[in-house]
Formats: sequence, structure tokens, C-alpha cells
Amino acid sequence: MLARMTSEPEQQIGVGTPDAFQRLWTPHRMAYIQGENKPTGPGAGDGCPFCSIPEKSDEDGLIIARGESVYAVLNLYPYTGGHLMVVPFRHIADYTDLTAEETVELAEYTKAAMTALRTASGAHGFNIGMNQGTVAGAGIAAHLHQHVVPRWGGDTNFMPVIGSTKVLPQLLADTRRLLADAWPRPGA
Repeated sequence: MLARMTSEPEQQIGVGTPDAFQRLWTPHRMAYIQGENKPTGPGAGDGCPFCSIPEKSDEDGLIIARGESVYAVLNLYPYTGGHLMVVPFRHIADYTDLTAEETVELAEYTKAAMTALRTASGAHGFNIGMNQGTVAGAGIAAHLHQHVVPRWGGDTNFMPVIGSTKVLPQLLADTRRLLADAWPRPGA
């Protein structure tokens, strides 16, 4: 049965008081767990999300910044708030297939991502890296992407360790806007 469309937020019995996005419930992760919107093959035309994201507006695609050969985008299934990726526009799987220009821009965008995350969130540190191949943990192995994951002192508390739950207190659209505003501008 479809929920009726109203301008009032739906109140669900048993979920408590509305909490201004301070929620522990993360049903969006189920799409990732079940493989929803995963590419059907290794080609760019096989449903690669990293190829289709740049066709959207920055807001709809959660794109923070666009360069000549790479773009920065929020991860739909983040490890922490602000978890983003730097992705080449070109559909390639292996880091060694990047051109010299793509390698430089990927590195520069990684540095800019760190600067924006520090400005917007006061991140204390970062996990930065890429998983090359499915055996190395790449969720989408056919299209290279580098993760930039902000970290804070004490961010790994009992929730992920005991409860297998990650707490993300902000909507992705709000995070995208904060980071886009904090993204360093050339010459500024």
C-alpha cells in the first residue's frame, strides 16, 4: 500500500520524537547490501554509476566539484559523514591506466577534498585509498575511484563496534552543499 502524499512528515508509531536528522536508522544501506543499481558488466554502457553521475546536476548527482578529467562526489553508502570519492570521468578500472594529466588532477582533487573536509567539518585525519579489483574490496571495480574518508578522534565508538551501526547525523544533500561551499577555488 502506498503512503499518502502530504506536506506533513509521516509519523510512525514507536520511532519516538522527530530528531532533526540525528537518526540511527539507515535503511538506505539495504540498497547497497542487495546490490541495487550495480553495473551489469565491466563496460561504461553496463550501468556504471560513475559514468552516469556526471550527466546529472551537481545537486542530483551529489557532485562537489568537477575538473577537466576527474570529479569529486559523495559516497551514497558512506563510512562516515563527508565520505567522498575522486573519480575520473573516463571509464577505466586500473590506476596504471590513468594518463599523467589524470593522475595529477586526481592527486590535486584529493588534496582539495582534504582541505574542504577540514574547513567544513574539522576532520582530524583521513583514510585515503582505492580498492583495485573485486578481490581487493572494490564495490564497483570497473571504474576507478579513490575514497577520501574523514576521521575524528573517537569516531569509532561502541555503535559500529558493538551495534554494527554507523551514525550519520546529516543528509547527503546538506553535506554536499557544505563541501561544495568549502571546496578551494583556484586563485582564491
